[in-house]
Amino acid sequence: MRIGILQTGFAPDALAPQMGDYPDMFARLLDGNGFDFRTYRVVDMEFPANVHDCDGWLITGSRHGAYEDHPFIKPLEDFIRRAYAEHVPMVGICFGHQIIAQALGGKVERFGGGWAVGPTDYAFGDETLTLNAWHRDQVVERPEGAEVIGSNAFCENAALVYDDRALTVQAHPEFRDEFVDGLMKTRGKGVVPDEVMARAGARLGTPIHDQTIARRIAAFFKAPRGEN
Repeated sequence: MRIGILQTGFAPDALAPQMGDYPDMFARLLDGNGFDFRTYRVVDMEFPANVHDCDGWLITGSRHGAYEDHPFIKPLEDFIRRAYAEHVPMVGICFGHQIIAQALGGKVERFGGGWAVGPTDYAFGDETLTLNAWHRDQVVERPEGAEVIGSNAFCENAALVYDDRALTVQAHPEFRDEFVDGLMKTRGKGVVPDEVMARAGARLGTPIHDQTIARRIAAFFKAPRGEN
């Protein structure tokens, strides 16, 4: 099964040589599931020719806001709507979670409550899962057809599912602790409040449920779908 990674941002230059860029992180996260990956740098306007060029699509995180005016935003929203209409499965992580919601009629904005950084607990049904977070923007209004499957007091719409068409998660199952630590030392300084980073740093090392989410992503991509 070929999964197209729609890359909407890049890991910091200081971290990528040791930890990889975002497509590398997703390949590690989903290793062992029989996926072949192809990366499209949509942030640089490299788009697939057709929504059926791959069997599924994964939209990465980004330092950009979904609501910002960047050249790649509108074409990406158009691509999302076409894939959604054709029932080509999509997974969105952080920015990917937000841009899918926005493209389908939801609302994304900078959250007045501030940042979520590092190991963060979310309710997924009866389970509490801990995942690494790095965001201030949030989906504040869900599109029609989006069902909440993950949330906490800070982020109501932390994970959404759109029947068999999209599965999206605000947190970063692909981020390891050392990468979050590196982000705090690079992109966090002067941007994320010191007290938020201090709390996050104190929680690094908390067991995270990245593989639980990886299994859910893999199962979503592999789920049988009828002809559309």
